[in-house]
Amino acid sequence: MRPIATLTLGSLLLAGFADTALAEETDGQRIDYQVNDEAFTGYLASAPDEARGTVLIVHDWDGLTDYERQRADMLAAEGYDAFAIDLYGKGNRPVETDAKKAETARLYDDRERMRRLTLAGLEEARRQGVAQPTVVMGYCFGGAVVLELARSGQAEDVRGYATFHGGLDTPEGQAYSADTPPILIAHGGADTSISMSDVAALAEELEAAGASYEIEVYSGAPHAFTVIGSDAYQQRADEKSWAAFHDLLGEVL
Repeated sequence: MRPIATLTLGSLLLAGFADTALAEETDGQRIDYQVNDEAFTGYLASAPDEARGTVLIVHDWDGLTDYERQRADMLAAEGYDAFAIDLYGKGNRPVETDAKKAETARLYDDRERMRRLTLAGLEEARRQGVAQPTVVMGYCFGGAVVLELARSGQAEDVRGYATFHGGLDTPEGQAYSADTPPILIAHGGADTSISMSDVAALAEELEAAGASYEIEVYSGAPHAFTVIGSDAYQQRADEKSWAAFHDLLGEVL
C-alpha cells in the first residue's frame, strides 16, 4: 500500500478512529453558520502546524455525523485543515431511511440549492481561517454533490475533487470541461447501488471532455465500503482509496 503522509490509515484506526461514535471530539470544533436565514452546523478540524491545504468534506445521506468528524480529525492529524459542511440544516440528522431519502431528494431536485449550500460551506471554512487551496471530497450522496460542484466550475481555488462510492450520474444539461480540476473516483466493484456501467459512462464522459481524472475500482467492495463500523466496511478498499486520495492531495496541494 502507498504511504499516507506520515500516518497510515491503519495506525489511525488502531489509535481509536474506528469507533462508530466518538466519546469526545479530540481536535475539532462545531461551527454554527448562516446561509441567508437558515442555520447550519459544520465541523472544523485544524492542522496542528501550518496546513498543507484544506479538505472540504461533504457528508453522506444521513447528514454530518461522527463519521465525517472522524475523517476531519484524521486529516487534521495528517497536516490538513478540514471542514465538514452541513447541507441539511442545524439539528437535521435523519435516522430513518425514508427521511434520508427525502433530504437527498430535496437537493437532487434543486441543484441550484445544492451548489449554493456547498459553496456557502466553502466560504464559511475560509472565513474560519483555513488554508486557501482546497480539495473537495464526499461520501455516497456527498460524492454526487462533489461532482455537481466540479461540473459547475463555480468554486474558486479548488485544486481537486474526490468521490468515494458516490453517485455518478450527470443531470441533463450539465457537462464537465477540460479545465475541471483533477477528479478521483473511488468505487467498489461489488457496489449494487452504482453499477460498473455507471462508472464506464462517467469515464467516457470525462474522456470526451478532456478532463483529468482517475478511477479506482476495488474488487469485492460493496457500496459504502469506507463507512467504519458498518456491515459494508471493507478495510482493504478503505485503505487503498485513502492512499489514492492522499496521492491526489500530494499532487495538487
